[in-house]
Order: sequence, then structure tokens, then C-alpha cells
Amino acid sequence: MTKMMMKRRAFVSALALGTALALSGASLAQDVTKVAAIWTVPVEQQWASRLHNALVAAQDRGEIEYVYSENVTNTDYERVMREYAEQGVKLMVGEAFGVEQPARAVASEYPEIMFLMGSSLPPVEPNFATFDNFIHEPSYLTGMVAGAKTESNIIGMVGGYAIPEVNRLMNAFMAGALSVNPDVKFSVSFINSWYDPPKAKEAAFAMVDAGADILYAERFGVSDAAKERGILAIGNVIDTAADYPGTILASALWHGEPMIDKAIADVKAGTFAASDYGIYAFMEHGGSSAVYDEALAGAEVVAAAKAKEAEIMSGAFTVEINDAEPSSTM
Repeated sequence: MTKMMMKRRAFVSALALGTALALSGASLAQDVTKVAAIWTVPVEQQWASRLHNALVAAQDRGEIEYVYSENVTNTDYERVMREYAEQGVKLMVGEAFGVEQPARAVASEYPEIMFLMGSSLPPVEPNFATFDNFIHEPSYLTGMVAGAKTESNIIGMVGGYAIPEVNRLMNAFMAGALSVNPDVKFSVSFINSWYDPPKAKEAAFAMVDAGADILYAERFGVSDAAKERGILAIGNVIDTAADYPGTILASALWHGEPMIDKAIADVKAGTFAASDYGIYAFMEHGGSSAVYDEALAGAEVVAAAKAKEAEIMSGAFTVEINDAEPSSTM
């Protein structure tokens, strides 16, 4: 073989290798799904943070390219949705609670994009799936802890809005408390905001002044009130025990990963459907859990809650889903 032929073969081999690598890179790029999320609150807020963190984790694994907007007002939500839709995203995640009609209108105009939206209304074919944080099961368990520990038999409960997503958690908590202490009474208040810690704190202070010795912290700000007044609190969605040492008896946690990972996998496989992805928040799917501070709650109280948790996981006990607005019983 002449030197000229050897050089030519080497050149062709290098060209083939480069082409293969380029095609491989293109294939990998195609496997990375672009996902956009739109939040009306800061991503640090309880509800949004569970999903935001799951999306960040998926991006860190190289599965998606993740972009997001936070603190988007309801009046600006539709515009932001359309901007992301024009940028080639394959999956859009967000909260449609205050923008149901505009969000669904945008989805109908972009059938090639899959939408996974927190919503109180049903999914819509072909591409508008819904979800919710169904953490009523661990909420029931934390209610058992609170009902067993209250000494005044008055529990204060501060929520954001009286919508099904909040109502079912508060009702489950109340049912859990009553299951171990039929004498407990509840003071219930809604601040009509998803993120107003000072307002939530003031509402909680009023409940403490009325005799509550345990506070149900559905919103940020309530645990601050409990800490300042030296009483106990029940956490919701995220574990804030480290931020309020000696204050958080137990917390009902939401884990966004099962739902987000399932949605991403479905988009990649072309099997994403306009269905309710909220089921992936159930304890059986690993979408929710309860954590306890045994030093505060006591070993017997925690053991009772864990025994009931085992019944939930086995199917022997079902926590009722009650979306009706809860009311004070004092």
C-alpha cells in the first residue's frame, strides 16, 4: 500500500469517526427533553419547591433541559406560557388554579406540547394533564400526633385558600386528631394568599391568644408564630424541623419526584396522556410521607401513627378525601 493510499484511508476513517461522534451527539441532544415551568410564587415556597427540585434533579441527571419563571402574576401567566410554547419546549409544568381558562386555551393551541398543571378541574384531551399534592394520608397521621399531644384541646389551623387542594389536607388532619382525641376543637382560618408569611403569622397569633397550643402550619409564617409563643406546630409539604428546633411535632411531606419522573418518561416515550398524575403523590407511590420528632411527640404517640401508616400502606385503612371547606368547631 502506497503512502498516498494510507493517508487517504486514514482521512476517510477520521471523517467517519467524526461523523459518528456528531450523530451520537445529536442523538443525545434529541434525548434531552426541554421542560419549562411557570410558578406564581417563589420557587422556595413549599408547593412549588417540591416540583422545582424534582425538575432540577432530572436536569442534573441529563434527562431534561429545564427553564422556569417564578413570581408570575395571574394576569401575566398566559403571556409567559405562550413565550415558552414558542421556544420548542416539550413539557410545560405549572399551576392553573387561578388561570384555568387561559392555561387550557393555550394548551389547545399547542397540541404538540404536553402540559402538566396543578388544577382543580379535570384533564382535557389530548395534552392537558392535571395533578395535585394528595398528601391527605400523611396529614391524617400528623393529625393523630397533634390530637394526642394537645393539652388545651384547641388546635389552630391557618391555610392559604379554601380550595380542594388545601381543604382535603386540613380535613384529613382534623380526622386524624379526632380519631385519638374526640374532645379536640379547631380554629380554622384562610389568609387568601399562597405566600404572605406576616399575614399567616398574625392569624396564628390570634389562635394562640384564643387558647390553641398546637398550630397546623399549612402556610409559611405559622411555625414562626409557634416558635415565638413557645408552642408546637405541625409542618406541611416540606420538613422545616431544622429551622424550628423544638417546635415541629411532625410533618406531612410531599415528594414531587415520582410524578415528575413519570411525566418526563411518558413524554420521552410518547405515552403522555391527558390524565390525572396526582395519584403519584399517594404514599404507595412514594409521593408523600410523614416524619415525626419522637423527642417532642413521645415514643407511644409515634408508634401509634406508624402503626396506622402500615395500615394505609397495606390497604387495610383508607384516609377519606374530603374536599369540602373545613370550618372552626370552637
